Amino acid sequence: MRSIPFFFLFLGVACSLFAQEKSYKIGCIGFYNFENLFDTLDTPDVSDSEFTPESPKRYGTAIYTEKLSHLADVVFQMGTELTPDGVALLGVAEVENRGVLEDFVSQEQVRDRNYQIVHYDSPDGRGIDVALLYNPKYFEVLSSRPIPMGSYESNGVVRYTRDVLFVSGLFDGEPLHILVNHWPSRSGGEKATQHLREMAALLCKNVVDSLCAVDPEAKVLIMGDLNDDPISPSVKQVLQAKRYADDVRPCGLFNPMWELYAKGTGTLAYRDTWNLFDQIMASYGLVDKKNEGYRFYQARVFNKPFLIQKSGNFKGYPWRTWAGDTYLGGYSDHFPVYVYLLKEVE
Repeated sequence: MRSIPFFFLFLGVACSLFAQEKSYKIGCIGFYNFENLFDTLDTPDVSDSEFTPESPKRYGTAIYTEKLSHLADVVFQMGTELTPDGVALLGVAEVENRGVLEDFVSQEQVRDRNYQIVHYDSPDGRGIDVALLYNPKYFEVLSSRPIPMGSYESNGVVRYTRDVLFVSGLFDGEPLHILVNHWPSRSGGEKATQHLREMAALLCKNVVDSLCAVDPEAKVLIMGDLNDDPISPSVKQVLQAKRYADDVRPCGLFNPMWELYAKGTGTLAYRDTWNLFDQIMASYGLVDKKNEGYRFYQARVFNKPFLIQKSGNFKGYPWRTWAGDTYLGGYSDHFPVYVYLLKEVE
């Protein structure tokens, strides 16, 4: 699928490119870690006091408003090189509540897309959740639910973290299932926390297996900030996500981010080393060459120069919003990612 088609219809908008006699519809689906998109209120029973006007961050309306505008600048541009409407669906992480999402989708840059929201409050101690934004022009939600993610402490108490968001719907009339993730962090050490991310991966694997038991060609996208790379055990062994689409078998998964990672592309940097924690994986139904509907076409990291820190200790890194309590005025400490799906039409 490396050839460039003659027509991209953009789910209805035609665009002539090169002299090949095929026509396609194309849609874009992405994921973006919004890096601590909090409102300015101190919410009871949530550890969000650092994002208030009285905190050392002095997190007030001006910073919140600029943060929203910056994120909207990014989302507005994602995917527009092949489709004028940009991302049709966008998974997001590190959002405090539905209110901040409503403020985001009302931003001038993205308002005309009429993004709708699928969100559930998770039991995460910091109050950060995942969500799915979707353009109703392209996607219809049929069902959604949060899948709890909990682990047992040494004292037997269950510690809950961010839910996995499971959404099923119709993408331009075709069934599509989305799993939006923000897996447990590496705080405390990569090895010490590895089992937590493997548990999260198993939750996703169980959903894929359940869907596949009903329909081996089920079309599923697993997306999120996994706090692991494509070669980490959670992804490579638990999810068994393959590097090459030709290696994927029925009920299996393809990880297009693996090839990007192998080339040195990352979505965040730590101690001058790039990681590719933000990933989107596709099920067999989206890579099967016999599939006549939407298929996976291409994966990209949105790492335009304006998203890169130009100076200071984080020079060359994603231009983040915060360094401790110091406001850097950037976008996020993660680059967003997105994939294109293509469908050949008559």
